[in-house]
Amino acid sequence: MTSTTYAARMRFHVDGWDPTYGSSVENAENSIGDSTAKVTPNIELAPADWKPISPSHVPDPGAVLFVDGVRRVEARIWIEQPPSTINGAPNATMALCASYAAGTVCCCPGQGAHLLTTESRRGLFTTAPNAVDVPTTAGTYQANITPDDQEENLAVLLSTALQRRLGDLEILAAANARTALTGHGVAEGSDLLVVDGPLRGCTHLPRALGLIKSHRTAYLPPDLHAMIATLAANERSPVFLMGTSWDRHAWYLRLPCTPGAPWAGVVRLECPADIPTAEAIALANLSQLVMPRYASCEYKDTRAPQNLVPVAGLERELRRRLGNPVLLSRALRVAAAS
Repeated sequence: MTSTTYAARMRFHVDGWDPTYGSSVENAENSIGDSTAKVTPNIELAPADWKPISPSHVPDPGAVLFVDGVRRVEARIWIEQPPSTINGAPNATMALCASYAAGTVCCCPGQGAHLLTTESRRGLFTTAPNAVDVPTTAGTYQANITPDDQEENLAVLLSTALQRRLGDLEILAAANARTALTGHGVAEGSDLLVVDGPLRGCTHLPRALGLIKSHRTAYLPPDLHAMIATLAANERSPVFLMGTSWDRHAWYLRLPCTPGAPWAGVVRLECPADIPTAEAIALANLSQLVMPRYASCEYKDTRAPQNLVPVAGLERELRRRLGNPVLLSRALRVAAAS
């Protein structure tokens, strides 16, 4: 079969393993590197004066908009490639078929928490240059071709490509949220947008916060990092500036929770770096009012209290909208056989 024929009609085979348990062919796992963030701690207080900051009296926002996304791999497939020019042997490249979705929950007076916007997609993620869209009875998996990187684990490379597309969809959901808020009786400029995860890509949006639930790296100097463990419920750290591949204001906040590990219930919040310091501090004060209200309970959520109640509800609804994974896997197998 010629390369032209391969480009016109993509052949693939579905891996028999449940994607939940990885692939039947695994490569080495990716490791997490040390932080190279540049931190400027003297934004709100001088480092020598750092101490836990108690909540202050601030006005309630007109509405709180929570943005989040979910992803699910339905199948790992193998895309046939043109035979090797060296020995004519057949060749195949692993790829992912996945569904992903993003949306917004609105919490505003008189309506409680309700779904505001949703966006969903299906995608084929691969490095195969001959990849094309995969139509199935359950929808079309749009081809997303990622440049191959011989130094990167293929599974990690494809997972990163999927995460990048999900991030783009979350940015779209965040941008559309305020348009969808029209007609809710919320005064213009009074809402607060909370993105579940880093604020990267959304820093252009006004009154926006990023909420990071887990901590893999100690960004602060040791003495300031140790202070975070002394925070009481609803207390926060002073605001500081941090820069990695992008800059932002940040602070730590402890949500109400059962006493336990030193960092139990601690989240990191982010807002844009290019806003005035006074505005960043005002957002930090506002976060102390808003976030504890929506903290989850241990008996309801295994990620309590950091996985906020509206976010958990949004995740459940988005997963439901992804469709039945058994039916989707079957649809892919039928498409492969045809």
